[in-house]
Amino acid sequence: MSDLRALYQSLIMDHGKNPRNKRPMDEHGEGCRCSEGYNPLCGDKLKLYAKTDGDKLEDLSFDGEGCAIFTASSSMLTEVLKGRSIEEIREVANSYLKMLTEEDVKLDPEGLGKLAVFGGVKEFPARVKCATLPWRALEAILEAVDEGRETPDQPVITE
Repeated sequence: MSDLRALYQSLIMDHGKNPRNKRPMDEHGEGCRCSEGYNPLCGDKLKLYAKTDGDKLEDLSFDGEGCAIFTASSSMLTEVLKGRSIEEIREVANSYLKMLTEEDVKLDPEGLGKLAVFGGVKEFPARVKCATLPWRALEAILEAVDEGRETPDQPVITE
C-alpha cells in the first residue's frame, strides 16, 4: 500500500470516527448562518453552521449523519477553515472542489494541506458527492453572505 493511500485511509477513518467541530450552533445568533444539505444516494444529512464577522469565519461547525467520507470531509472542512478570511476560504474551497470534480487537475498538497487526501475519492464517482456536500453547503453560505441574506434560499442536494 502506498504511503499516500495509507495516509488517506488513516485521516478519513480518524475524522470519520472522531469528527471535530460536530455540534449545533445557535443559528439565530449575530453573524451566524446555517445551510442544510442532503445526499439522497448515500443518505448523508448535514447542517453546516458558520459565524462570520463579515471578513473572517469566527466559528464553523456541523451536525448531521452520514458515511465516513462525508463525516471526515465535514470535520476537516471545519478544522481547516475556521478562523480564516472569507477570501482564503473561497480559494481553498475552489481548489478542493476542482480537485474532486474536474479532469486533469493535479493534486496540490502544499495548497490544500491534508485536504489533498480526498483526491483519492475522485476514483469513486459515487463517493465524490459525499466528499463535496459540506463544501457545497459552504458555497451556499458564502453566497448568502455576498447577497446580504441571513441564510441560503434552499437546502443543497447533491444528486
